[in-house]
Amino acid sequence: MAEVKPEDMVNHPPMDQLQGFEYCIDSNPSWGEAITLGFQHYILSLGTAVMIPTMLVPLMGGNDHDKARVVQTLLFVTGIKTLLQTLFGTRLPTIIGGSYAFVVPILSIIRDPSLAQIADGHTRFVQTMRAIQGSLIVSSSIQIILGYSQLWAICSRFFSPLGMVPVVTLVGLGLFERGFPVVGKCVEIGLPMLILFVVLSQYLKHVNVRHVPVLERFSLLICVALVWVYAHILTASGAYKHTALLTQFSCRTDRANLISSALWISIPFPLQWGAPTFSANHAFGMMAAVVVSLIETTGAFMAAARLASATPPPAYVLSRGIGWQGIGTLLDGLFGTGTGSTVSVENVGLLGSTRVGSRRVIQISAVFMIFFSMLGKFGALFASIPFPIFAAIYCVMFGIVAAVGLSFLQFTNMNSMRNLFIVGVSLFLGLSIPEYFSRYTTSAQQGPAHTKAGWFNDYINSVFSSPPTVALIVAVLLDNTLDVREAARDRGMAWWARFRTFRGDSRNEEFYTLPFNLNRFFPPS
Repeated sequence: MAEVKPEDMVNHPPMDQLQGFEYCIDSNPSWGEAITLGFQHYILSLGTAVMIPTMLVPLMGGNDHDKARVVQTLLFVTGIKTLLQTLFGTRLPTIIGGSYAFVVPILSIIRDPSLAQIADGHTRFVQTMRAIQGSLIVSSSIQIILGYSQLWAICSRFFSPLGMVPVVTLVGLGLFERGFPVVGKCVEIGLPMLILFVVLSQYLKHVNVRHVPVLERFSLLICVALVWVYAHILTASGAYKHTALLTQFSCRTDRANLISSALWISIPFPLQWGAPTFSANHAFGMMAAVVVSLIETTGAFMAAARLASATPPPAYVLSRGIGWQGIGTLLDGLFGTGTGSTVSVENVGLLGSTRVGSRRVIQISAVFMIFFSMLGKFGALFASIPFPIFAAIYCVMFGIVAAVGLSFLQFTNMNSMRNLFIVGVSLFLGLSIPEYFSRYTTSAQQGPAHTKAGWFNDYINSVFSSPPTVALIVAVLLDNTLDVREAARDRGMAWWARFRTFRGDSRNEEFYTLPFNLNRFFPPS
């Protein structure tokens, strides 16, 4: 076999911006395409908006009507938070939705003896919701202070491309339990959805209609519509009449009871559940979830910037975005969404799947969220899509985000044993430690930390149940203590340095400048 010459080898130089996108962060498709793509992002965001209330509201004592109201409120506030973030925050095309990171402290509030002993279900739901609201309002101050004081920008100086690899990767991979395990609960719906979506979005992506790659760009809408109709036919034909309740809940299109429980018109408003109640124990526990969501959001912002074909957000912009996320968590507390805020990872993945990273598309999606959350019956219709359909999409979207995290390796020297050690250990512990916490909690019905101090338990159990958080702790600690001076170039710091400040690269102004000439009043550092 002839020896391959170095000049014949394919060379893939590192790229500041991901190539091959039809529309980047500040370019826009036609209004027709933008509206359709925005609606597609809205449909995808429904998964988390329905799953979290479906899990928590019954435990709080709420009924189907209460669940429908919480879903509407969460969607309404998600639309507002998304508009604020895309206009005044990082300005990245990200949807700011509900977060699973808050489940641990919320479950602690639900199990509080003073609330659990309330006999009437609806009264217990309202009182528990008020307690959650008070905790969210207080804990939101963490993100607001860290963001607007630029303290998070200072912290980000310790981040390098090498350190961000496991964090961004586990923002995607860490959600594996919401992928195929949920698909498997109704494999006759979830598996066809997964296969059909991959075929249309990848193998048939070159099919064009009037020079528009329809199947690549709108495959999610097409697949959801086809499989949803298929699932409804199975439901209407009685295929699940004699199956287990869990199978019916996962497969039937009429099981969520959202359509019958939702009002025709309902506009969420602040303090709709009554005045929030405040408890220091609950608030301190919730602060742990706020820190976790802050770290997960940081990783998601990095992925979104790459999938919007933008440069990495400067420290000033990143901190500004965290500040607005704190405002979002404050809104969650005021309106009563039942959870806190984070970047919707699945919608970040959809940017890559469609190759459209336009900010305008996400803003249109936010308008859909606000509109359909007020028209309760119509919003509930779309929200009745079975969970396995969403889970099948997650298998692809979370994988794309994880791959974006791995793409940061191109800026580092992976022939360095130091770098291999840091990436390998942080990735492994980032998966292994949260898995231990998850299995322990499932078997013992309590987290590994179960002292008499509830707030301390929530801190430990929340932080170490989050793969990106564990990965950041391990990666940043090792990256900043192991042979730091000798490894500056190997860590990717030479490439990273010019993106740390707003004026370090000329493209930053194009991507991240505030609208309405607001930079005059808030000059970037």
